[in-house]
Amino acid sequence: MGTVLRVVIVYVFVLVGLRLLGKREFGELSPAELVMLMLIPDIVAPAITGDDFSLTTGVLAVSTVMVLVLVTSMLVHMNRRLENTVHAKPAVLVSDGVVYSETLNLERVSAEEVLAAARQNGVETLAGVKWAILQSDGRIAIVPGTGEDTP
Repeated sequence: MGTVLRVVIVYVFVLVGLRLLGKREFGELSPAELVMLMLIPDIVAPAITGDDFSLTTGVLAVSTVMVLVLVTSMLVHMNRRLENTVHAKPAVLVSDGVVYSETLNLERVSAEEVLAAARQNGVETLAGVKWAILQSDGRIAIVPGTGEDTP
């Protein structure tokens, strides 16, 4: 039972930690972030298994993680409030050419990143953007406006 409790504690800790990193971190992982995600299992393994390297403990730990993922998925599906806590929501960065600086700062996105996404969609300036939305997967979706800066 100790292994199950340790797995639950580590699972919740890692889930909250990754959620606090924000959606941008998963859309475009930097090398440092990728290394961090690769090291997490090695760092937490001794905490989960309590230095017990038996096959039974390993299977129990992995099974507990799988059950936690299933339970989290079910709870998120049934509870809207929990869904908003666990999953990132899209954020409007630009609306009708107006840049929402506060949202950019909150999401840690630069105006240059939004402009680069706009240019990839054929819009030369942010004034020509109807909507720029930071999706929950970290991508910036651009809806061109009807102004002169759009094709």
